[in-house]
Amino acid sequence: MNGRPVVVTAAGAVRGRDDGRVSIWRGIRYADPPTGALRWRAPVAATPWQGVAEAVRFGPAAPQRPNPSVPLAPGEPGGPRMDEDCLFLNVVRPSAPPPSGRPRPVMVWLHGGAYALGSSSQLVYHGDALVTDGDVVLVTLNYRLGALGFLDLGAAGVPGTETNVAMRDVLLALRWVRDNIHAFGGDPQSVTIFGQSAGAGLVTALLASPAAEGLFHRAIAQSPPVGSMYGPERSAAVARRFLDHLGLPPGDVQALRDLPVDAIVEAGAAVYTEVPRTHPGTLAFAPSVGDDLLPESPLRVLSEGRGLPVPLIIGTNHDEATLFRLMRSPLLPIRRAALERMFAAMRDEQAGTGGRDRVVLPPRERVLAAYSGLRLTRSVRVATDIAFRMPALWLAAGHAAVAPTYLYRFDFAPPLLRLTGIGAAHATDLPYVWGEFGGLPHDPSFLLGGRRAATAVSVSVRARWTAFAHGGEPGQGWAVYGPDDRSTLVIDRRDRSVRDLDAALRAGWGEQVLSFG
Repeated sequence: MNGRPVVVTAAGAVRGRDDGRVSIWRGIRYADPPTGALRWRAPVAATPWQGVAEAVRFGPAAPQRPNPSVPLAPGEPGGPRMDEDCLFLNVVRPSAPPPSGRPRPVMVWLHGGAYALGSSSQLVYHGDALVTDGDVVLVTLNYRLGALGFLDLGAAGVPGTETNVAMRDVLLALRWVRDNIHAFGGDPQSVTIFGQSAGAGLVTALLASPAAEGLFHRAIAQSPPVGSMYGPERSAAVARRFLDHLGLPPGDVQALRDLPVDAIVEAGAAVYTEVPRTHPGTLAFAPSVGDDLLPESPLRVLSEGRGLPVPLIIGTNHDEATLFRLMRSPLLPIRRAALERMFAAMRDEQAGTGGRDRVVLPPRERVLAAYSGLRLTRSVRVATDIAFRMPALWLAAGHAAVAPTYLYRFDFAPPLLRLTGIGAAHATDLPYVWGEFGGLPHDPSFLLGGRRAATAVSVSVRARWTAFAHGGEPGQGWAVYGPDDRSTLVIDRRDRSVRDLDAALRAGWGEQVLSFG
């Protein structure tokens, strides 16, 4: 054990800290600042430095409009730092030598936040419990967000820009892991990528990307919005809307690069809100389909069994959409009118397609039959299923043909969340994966009890996730998903395996893949 451990990476030495339980290196630069001429361009690997770089503080979060529901770095003096120079990562490992005497498996986390919010510095992602209980090396990272990371300006005629720069950030970070993680005691031949929400969307995009081949060996996707990735036409419309907010013509790329970052964040925030309100079910910012990284829609590639053949855990929460209803978020079409507009738009878009792209929407009556008896919550259930559950089912069925695939549904919720109708909402699974319940001795979620049960669920979930990362099956009682029994693990106070849990949903929605993209 060393209180200030120094590790030498390809770019230079970094000094972290060790508290006797975990060794931590924070704020390791993996790319040069993506500013100036590199704004809206692929990242460049970090320029080597001399001496020993201090790595005890998180790097700045990607620029974003502050959101009280996404606290970026509690306890930071003066509040969380945000900067366009944000491409940093963090490494956490147990202090003790590995019991096996071999390098530890590596888990690389991609944070969520609708592709526009969040950071690796969020308290829930610190990872001490995950690495010590699971005996893994953890890497968390920042990538560019919102208009700076997911805007396809080239589709709108802006020269000198590149597509999917945030995804290129993640690929560069994975190459950093491949080349450097052995120095931290990690095994570069045993890398599991995992993420939630937008981070899980990136996981599915990487599974469908030829550029990611060989960079990871297992994947976990928690509540991925895999159906919400778009081709050049929609990308161009979003980019034009962004340029209109700034009052800039598409040809003046230098003016765009000279803009203060705050102006870009504000224009991006406006577009982020407007797009799903005018086009329900559509995100403003998401990976773009049709370039060298994503030649085809990830949902299509994976549902057809053409993704990278690595083992996969994928699942959703029982009550995903209640969070969006509670926050009055425009990101999901919760109200009946918005759902009707979404379906009408899908019908209009698909009416003129042909060949293998032709999609026939399931009859309305057949879909609604799957929700009989849910008068008050039917819209919330439909929004949950079309945005999250059905894409996960379609993806699992296809990927199971090329690699072991494990499907789950997370149902656990403490009494207060059940009684208030929130239930197992979007993102409520995060504390259970990480073993962090807000860092508060009196988490309001447990005002009516349930902490002991929650702790037991967290121990079980972490054991399953890290057993999978070690290269095995994700714990007892979880069979692979297959066409015969469609085995699904329901995660609750007591996990249970259910044969074809979603039979009624599949009967209503059908087997044909639908997509917003």
